[in-house]
Amino acid sequence: MHAELQLDNQVCFRLYTAARLVTQAYTPMLTELGITYPQYLVLMVLWEKDCQPVNDIAHRLMLETNTVTPLLQRMEKLGIISRKRGEQDKRQHIVSLTAKGREMEQKAYDLIPTGMSEQLASCPLKLEDYQRLVQELDSIINTFKK
Repeated sequence: MHAELQLDNQVCFRLYTAARLVTQAYTPMLTELGITYPQYLVLMVLWEKDCQPVNDIAHRLMLETNTVTPLLQRMEKLGIISRKRGEQDKRQHIVSLTAKGREMEQKAYDLIPTGMSEQLASCPLKLEDYQRLVQELDSIINTFKK
């Protein structure tokens, strides 16, 4: 067997596993909010800047619009966001937070940072390790970004 093809030698497997397990750790908190992890990502984008075109949200999340659109439709049915046609370009949809979506920001803040910190408390990494990790992951993301 080729060493380059062994699972234990794959960076991609570790990235995949870490991402899956971290996302899984969010699940109980997001369930309490009544949303999924992808919906949480959309909300974070809108909490940073409300009233954005679908294309901008998709770009920020590094996803295709055809992936984001069904997600937004489900969020609209939940009453978290609203979508309306753009004023200049009627083909464009502008996504806005509803009052419920804005209220969820404080609920998420009360639950998620503390909840994730508690789960990571037994991990030997320090704050500066996580900050360095973010930079290193950004380098990987930028290398593979289309």
